[in-house]
Amino acid sequence: MHRLVPIAAWCALSPLNPLTPLPASAAAGTPRAFVGARIVPIVGADIERGTLIVTDGKITAVGSVDDVAIPADAERIDVSGKVLMPGLVCTHSHVGQVEGGDDSAPLHPDVRAFDSIDVRHPSFQRAQAGGITTANIMPGSGLLMSGQTVYVKLKDGGSIDELAIKNADGSIAGGMKMANGTNPQGAPPMPETRAKGTALVREQFLRAQEYRTRRATITDPAKQPPRDLGLEALVDVLDGKRVVHHHTHRHDDIVTILRLKQEFGFRVVLHHVSEGWMVADEIARAAVPCSIITVDSPGGKLEAANLSFETGATLERAGVLVGYHTDDPITDSRLFLRSAAIGVRGGMTRKGALFALTMAGAVMLDLDRRVGSLEPGKDADFIVLSGDPLSVYTHVEQTWIEGAKVFDRTDPVDLRFAQGGEGAGDREQLDACCLKPGGEQ
Repeated sequence: MHRLVPIAAWCALSPLNPLTPLPASAAAGTPRAFVGARIVPIVGADIERGTLIVTDGKITAVGSVDDVAIPADAERIDVSGKVLMPGLVCTHSHVGQVEGGDDSAPLHPDVRAFDSIDVRHPSFQRAQAGGITTANIMPGSGLLMSGQTVYVKLKDGGSIDELAIKNADGSIAGGMKMANGTNPQGAPPMPETRAKGTALVREQFLRAQEYRTRRATITDPAKQPPRDLGLEALVDVLDGKRVVHHHTHRHDDIVTILRLKQEFGFRVVLHHVSEGWMVADEIARAAVPCSIITVDSPGGKLEAANLSFETGATLERAGVLVGYHTDDPITDSRLFLRSAAIGVRGGMTRKGALFALTMAGAVMLDLDRRVGSLEPGKDADFIVLSGDPLSVYTHVEQTWIEGAKVFDRTDPVDLRFAQGGEGAGDREQLDACCLKPGGEQ
């Protein structure tokens, strides 16, 4: 895989040969040993001086330097004085200029975010600079149902096909984006009230139930209902194969979703939940996870006026699974670690806040067997930090996904994405022999 780099940046760094290749990675199958860092595995106690062994994109061993034997053929990487932890999981992102359904109807379960993502958009590199390795890329919240989300690894790639995570059956992994409150309200065909919006959602799920029953019970192919891509996606929701990721803010809107979940039996993750602290016990009784956002500047929508830094702590004490998200570009992916720090300031436990950036998101995306913690057998997705994860002075120095380094702060191109400046907003181009300086063909 070639590295994605902005043509303008190549020209600035190497004017005589803007296509000078980056250093080759270790040969396939050669182990890498990251030695000496304080390792925060998320599952289990921190390891003050640890060793992480990576082979073929997987973690093969993790433990103290005294307990882990380094293979004789391993490439040793000294990370003494650094902190090493799992790659961050953002459960709600809009990187890649993703699009979803439109105003032709209030519900679009057939629309796929997969079909509208620009993987060469610089927002991908900014997310890497923030240590995010896995993301749930979603359409917006301007509709009751804006379409199917897609779970991705934020690797360097030429198309979304290379980044999308696949289910065991080969299908694209993702959920269903829904919203309530003021965002999906509008002139017809949009609902103008909360009650009408909920009625439209209920009607759509009833249609999906009927569709599922008819497809399952009618044996004569000639009498089968014609395929309906939207209803097929909602049957996946009803069967628990596809999680609903639901934008919501007000306490009454949150409870409405819990009511719909009970009626139709779908799995749901509540997103934002600005007033989740008001109904924490109800959320806990429903055993529904919450993915929350940290916004520390004034403005925004009225229904988010009661957003609190203490929401994470309140939900954590109630026994709710709590994760954080960026909603990029609402908050910058480069500052994602900050969400956990502010959560701790609001009363979350340190362990809970770091879990919220990693394993909680992995659980919400059904990816906890692959990502979210540093354990043997999991994908080698991890970040190298200059200091404590919750310190404002800490930088992400390196980001690794499946054993490949995708961000290095010592690389001038990557540093530009981390800090901004000329060229940091350029779309990416694959390096290739046919490209000329300035991006001319």
